[in-house]
Amino acid sequence: MDLGLDGRVYVLTGASRGLGFATAAALVADGARVVISARDADAVAGAVARLGGEAHAHGVAADLGDPGAARSLVDAARSRFGRIDGALISVGGPPPVSSLEATDEQWRSAFETVFLGAVRAARTIAAELSDGGAIALVASNSSKSPLSGLGISNGLRPGLSMVAKELADELGPRGIRVLSLLPGRFLTDRLRELMEETGDAEAAAAGYRRAIPLRRIGDPAEFGRVAAFALSPAASFLNGVALPVDGGAIRTL
Repeated sequence: MDLGLDGRVYVLTGASRGLGFATAAALVADGARVVISARDADAVAGAVARLGGEAHAHGVAADLGDPGAARSLVDAARSRFGRIDGALISVGGPPPVSSLEATDEQWRSAFETVFLGAVRAARTIAAELSDGGAIALVASNSSKSPLSGLGISNGLRPGLSMVAKELADELGPRGIRVLSLLPGRFLTDRLRELMEETGDAEAAAAGYRRAIPLRRIGDPAEFGRVAAFALSPAASFLNGVALPVDGGAIRTL
């Protein structure tokens, strides 16, 4: 299938590794150009190199908690590639802690990045898009069902998915699509860290596998391909949906 990505330009946040990088790689493989960001400048530079260098990707060190970050990414896309067609907005997960154990500061810090930073980026980028543009907000399958020990994520991710749904209503008349992606367990650095923190990483991995009908943890590239399709013109009537990418782990419809 021709996804229609050739020559299109996308901004991706939190994309120096993990699911964001996997999406950038899938977009570039199909002919798109990307502007990627993360907080660590060295990690961003390394990711750009792995994507084929400046002919295909441009990197910006940015933190979505910074109110000016989204504007700098839009400006970079226009300056480097002359246009912007959409975005994948992803941020790192909040600390693994239950709702009762989380401190006020942990809630505030996570809200600034996971929620407000993502919403601000969507608002800024939407103002630059025209008919055919697309924005995907990376939430979590905790948008539909809570995950044990991830109280802050359980609290914030559903709200992010609902914002995506509302934005789909608001931006649809302009021909701009908005959706949220709900990843389950993928073998990212983040998941490895969570497994190590249990004290028995292999037992944790086995537990994750048992909870997934496919009985395996996902490869980030499997998420990247879905995200690239969702952002592409080939998915032109996919809008307002909260799309699970989790191997069937969510038990709700």
